[in-house]
Formats: sequence, C-alpha cells, structure tokens
Amino acid sequence: MANEKRTSRSKGRPVATASGGAREALLDAAQELFGRQGIAATSLAKIAAQADMTPAMVHYYFSSRDQLLDALLEERIQPLIDRVWGPVPAQPEAVESILDGMIHRLVEGAAAKPWLPPLWVREVLSEGGLLRERMLKRLPVAKLGVLAAAVAKGQAEGRVNPDLHPPLLVMSVLGLSLLPLAMSGVWKQVPGLAGIPQDHIARHASALLRQGLQP
Repeated sequence: MANEKRTSRSKGRPVATASGGAREALLDAAQELFGRQGIAATSLAKIAAQADMTPAMVHYYFSSRDQLLDALLEERIQPLIDRVWGPVPAQPEAVESILDGMIHRLVEGAAAKPWLPPLWVREVLSEGGLLRERMLKRLPVAKLGVLAAAVAKGQAEGRVNPDLHPPLLVMSVLGLSLLPLAMSGVWKQVPGLAGIPQDHIARHASALLRQGLQP
C-alpha cells in the first residue's frame, strides 16, 4: 500500500536525477522562442512542445510565465550583465578603456546567445516590451555612475569630447554592439554582408566610439 501511494504521488513528475536537465531544456526552449517570435506570442504549451515535453512539465518547474521570465533573466541574462559591467572598476579610469572592454565583452557574450539580441530589441527597446521593467530594475547603477565620472573627468582634462553625454554613450554602446547581431538574419539575405564576424562588429563599434571621444 505504501508503495502504491509513493507511485501515485510521483506520477507525472520528472525523475530526480534528470530534473535539472529538464528545467534547463525548458529554459533553452523558452529563450529560443522568445527571441524568434516574442514573449506575448509564446505560450507555455508552445514552450513544452519545443522542448518535447508535456505542458504539465512546464507547470511543474514554472507555475506561470512570469516565474519563467524571472528565471530566464536571473539565470540566462543576468550573467551577461555581470560579465559586461563586472570588470568596470569602482573608480573612474580612462573612459576609452572602459568602453573598449564593455564593447568586446558585450559582443562576445551576446554572440554566444543568438536569441538575446532580437529579444532585446523586441522586449526591451520596443514600446510594450515585456522585459523592459524587469531589465530597468537590473541596471548597474553604481557602474553607470563610474562611467559618467570617467566621462566628466576626461572632459575636464580636455581629453574627451565635451558634447558627449554618458547616458547616450551607453545607448551608443548597446546600439553598435547588439543591433548588428539582432540584424544577422537580415544581413544573410544581402549579398556581401552575410557572415560578418563578431570581432569585426566589436572592432567597428570600438573604432567609432574612440573617434567620437576625441575632442
């Protein structure tokens, strides 16, 4: 009788040793579909089908789409934010060095997550994007302050273009780094533009910003 109860309770639940793999597979499926067709158009049932699982499995790991979004941000996107901003020093140094490092880390990290650039355009930049508020709460405010101080210091010393504004500089970094990756599907259809290497994107963005930094 006890064995029957244990079997009844465990019916439909994943095997413990495989549970981590199932959860990761669901996050993989979610990020791919979100990047391809947007969050609003992606139901939990579609995520289950993409992962070759039942909808019950999705609900076992994530009680709602909001919970899944929180997990995606915490486990798949936050590490890239930390990677990009983490090495920025606590005290301002040459702004050229800060931006160059940010660009290369951002391009390298985002290129390894091909679903992320289109997701960023669709769900953060676009009005009504379902990740915008969540992302705003994760802004590295202290490191943004360091970048602003580095710009101000360079401007005071006459080394940095006085017309530059730190918040717009951050937007320039994101635009020059993520937008080309988000448009990779478009480039593939244009003769001569297919297959732009990620290091070319990083070098191009870095060169433009370095020239723009000059007074």
